[in-house]
Amino acid sequence: MSPVVAAVVVTYNRISLLAEALAALGAQTRPPDRVVVVDNASGDGTADMVRARFPEAELLELSRNTGGAGGFAAGIAQALRGGADWLWLMDDDTVPEPGALDALLRAAGDGGDGAEAPVLVGSRVVWTDGRDHPMNTPRQKPRASAAERARAEAVNGYPVRSASFVSILVDAARVRERGLPIADYFLWNDDFEFTMRLLRGRRGLVCRDSVVVHKTRTFGSTDADPGDRFYFEVRNKIWLFAGSRGLAPAERVLYAGSTLRRWARTFAGSRDRAVLRRALARGVREGLLSRPRPTADLLREAGLEVLPDDAPRPR
Repeated sequence: MSPVVAAVVVTYNRISLLAEALAALGAQTRPPDRVVVVDNASGDGTADMVRARFPEAELLELSRNTGGAGGFAAGIAQALRGGADWLWLMDDDTVPEPGALDALLRAAGDGGDGAEAPVLVGSRVVWTDGRDHPMNTPRQKPRASAAERARAEAVNGYPVRSASFVSILVDAARVRERGLPIADYFLWNDDFEFTMRLLRGRRGLVCRDSVVVHKTRTFGSTDADPGDRFYFEVRNKIWLFAGSRGLAPAERVLYAGSTLRRWARTFAGSRDRAVLRRALARGVREGLLSRPRPTADLLREAGLEVLPDDAPRPR
């Protein structure tokens, strides 16, 4: 039987991009069986547009903006509750090419040689001019075995240890086992923590035959000056290194060093380092003195009762 695929799209005040993304989902050579749209309290008529132009979509309207982290937690919970074998996760500025989902499913079916099938398959993410988008470069898996690399190469891919929420296909059973994204991250590192947790001890890969266009305003990487939002990067990284079960001890050291180098590059390229210093201080303080609140509580505050008491929790 063909697996049931639920696409989950999170949106906030980008009505035109969302319409393009949803149209692209409908134009897939193998369309998703369900489409869940999470509207993070947009003020641009997004919900009305979805109801009018895409009535088949399952629309979740939140009463306040919960960020990408809360939006994906809500959408994934809805998709799991309605029944799905695979979850196809993407932002509202992600436009998949027609064969994107079909290629992901073919790569996910790898394992005919008796090897364990992957629990996550990501797309190749390009910018509007066709260049690979540096903001969405998955972390390749360190020390992947020769057999694992060969199995990934057989589907035109390579093994990864983490990926972003810009077109990833994830095994719903693994999400039920390992839990939802942590909504209190709001933005930044929520996808990193979630995918690291799903992939610990399991296979993941990027399939180059699945291509999506990430329509960000500019072409750039995560080193770009984030201004006040640097607070979320710092706080969430501390939460991740201190509390996530997705990282092995050696990985905490490896990725902490990588994070410090990236922060140094961010400061070096900033035009207003005073803003970054304030965000850094606040992020360190709150990262050390607090822990993420329960996802169910945050979504309930946003007017959404999609999480039953037995909803998957991070572990």
